[in-house]
Amino acid sequence: MSNSEEFINQLANKYGRKRESLMPILQEVVEQFYYLSDENMVNIAKELDISTADVYGTATFYSFLATERQGKYSIRVCQTIICDMKHKDDIIEAITEMLAIKPGETTPDGKFSLNFTNCLGWCHKGPAMLINDEYYTELTPEKVKDILLSYMKK
Repeated sequence: MSNSEEFINQLANKYGRKRESLMPILQEVVEQFYYLSDENMVNIAKELDISTADVYGTATFYSFLATERQGKYSIRVCQTIICDMKHKDDIIEAITEMLAIKPGETTPDGKFSLNFTNCLGWCHKGPAMLINDEYYTELTPEKVKDILLSYMKK
């Protein structure tokens, strides 16, 4: 049994083997491995005795459940019209210049991934971004650079 199979088995023991257990298991797998591999989705389906298509459909429906390899720090920038009006493009430009990646990419060292996401719920304080579980609002290019520098030091 691989480490990921063992981890998924432990999660199924923790949350149960019902369809309702799928979301917390998916979330913990993403937290542990930074994304949901095909192999992990198959193993989750086996543990919960549901179809792999059901697991994949759920995983791909939610933008926070990555199905492609992600960096240790997943940066998600809100792409709503409100954040657009509040100069979201300046924020994206600051990130891409500093990390040398475009949206949808991961840095070569595997530390950062950059993605767009739909509303983060902070439109009133946009532009906004999320790094893993930490929200950042009222962003400026300067604030973004300071935030990224703090993550680079971790």
